[in-house]
Amino acid sequence: MPAADGRGGGSGRLYGVGLGPGDPELVTVKAARLIGAADVVAFHAARHGRSVARALAEPYLRPGQVEELLVYPVTTEGTDHPGGYQGAIDEFYEAAAARLAAHLDAGRDVVVLAEGDPFFYGSYMHMHKRLAHRYPTEVVPGVTSVSGAAAAVGRPLVERDEVLTLLPGTLPADRLAAELARTDSAAVLKLGRTFPQVRAAFEAAGVLDRALYVERATSDRQRTLPLAEVDPGSVPYFSLALLPSPLTGPAPAPVPPGSAGAPAGEVVVVGLGPGARAWTTPEAADALAAADDLVGYGPYLDRVAVNPRQRRHPSDNRVEAERAAHALQLARSGRRVAVVSSGDPGVFAMAAAVLEVAERPEFAGVPVRVVPGLTAAQAVAARAGAPLGHDFAVLSLSDVRKPWDVVVDRLRHAAAADLVIALYNPRSRARPHQLAEARQVLLETRAPGTVVVVGRDVGGPEERVTVTTLGELDPGTVDMRCLVLVGSSQTRVGPSGAVWTPRTLEGPRPSHPSQARGGARDGATDGGP
Repeated sequence: MPAADGRGGGSGRLYGVGLGPGDPELVTVKAARLIGAADVVAFHAARHGRSVARALAEPYLRPGQVEELLVYPVTTEGTDHPGGYQGAIDEFYEAAAARLAAHLDAGRDVVVLAEGDPFFYGSYMHMHKRLAHRYPTEVVPGVTSVSGAAAAVGRPLVERDEVLTLLPGTLPADRLAAELARTDSAAVLKLGRTFPQVRAAFEAAGVLDRALYVERATSDRQRTLPLAEVDPGSVPYFSLALLPSPLTGPAPAPVPPGSAGAPAGEVVVVGLGPGARAWTTPEAADALAAADDLVGYGPYLDRVAVNPRQRRHPSDNRVEAERAAHALQLARSGRRVAVVSSGDPGVFAMAAAVLEVAERPEFAGVPVRVVPGLTAAQAVAARAGAPLGHDFAVLSLSDVRKPWDVVVDRLRHAAAADLVIALYNPRSRARPHQLAEARQVLLETRAPGTVVVVGRDVGGPEERVTVTTLGELDPGTVDMRCLVLVGSSQTRVGPSGAVWTPRTLEGPRPSHPSQARGGARDGATDGGP
């Protein structure tokens, strides 16, 4: 909502961003985008300096952002401020607003983080009242603790024409009791030290028997139980008392996985893309978020943000069949399983392994689906320009799953056909000689000046893209974190340094290895193992 008077044209923009009640997956897409784009991220904390809001936002923060920690001078303890508690807190809000205004005046966009919803008992509203009339401002709503608590206990808050009343636990007990007695449903917030009087109010209103207690709703520390059974000494501030709709019965008991009526398990093979979080598709992110279990090669699992409700099953990179069987066994028991691959799961990755193992009789009926991802070849090509602009081949130089002579034979055919070639698994410690041999094979039919692109850790923190030629390529500079693109005779480097292959083929090209310049083995075939 821009400022009504139109002021702040040259200033930064203020955002109040709700993060939901505690589950990182309840952060909205818009909130995540704004957090990542902001110049300044501000958040409140008590004197210990720990901020729930910042912890929820951490996956979306980026290096180089300014963080403004706004530490309350007082929470529940006493103060010697001349104006008492209210004087101390008002002075704090004025100073905090001034700090943020300095950034806004300098043209920096400021995101103020808020647990739950910014306008629902949130500290952000104090910044809003002091700044929104001076600067362009937008408020991004979040899931409230009340909604999270209702979901946690599995009980509707209101139905049909019922009335829901929201109450702060700081009200006098007699007023709380009166409000509870005349409403259909209610949520009482701000518990902590107020809990004894809140419980007494529920009892006085005659509704204690159907009241529920929810602590830290939707987080990994969530706790729910009947309000009457709560130990007053164990109640934190982030808790609430819930009086759900009287029209519904008790919450349904959870259904054990694999039993009748339980949700069916499945295996989803998910491609993360080659490195950067931004290269993970929304469909892949949804599949990861919905999973109960994550299965994959350890370093790939490390790229997925930790969610405490999910089980993670890392394994070595050389046990694909065992990993696939484990995922299918979990799904057979009713679990939703995401098998994680880098890049695209169908390109030299886990999709084929899972589908092969899924044909075993014991896994009949276990659904398997594949969610595609951006490939390493696409990522390296995009960084270089458009070297895959015409026909191309994709080959792995690994001989773990096929003989080396098959690799060489296929490489000769692709080279003689004048295809751009993407080489995966180009060189490892166990086979340091094979890229050099592959280079020699390519030089049988390709000119030494053929353009070559080497992309290392593209999308990752150590990204490096090198443009060279086939004659000058040094295999010793290449490792398993690299992908090598070998151009065709048409691939060129433009004046800007961009590498591209024209979409229109210039002149006839050899149609068979035996017709290619330099020749090939007599009787070479395109067979596989």
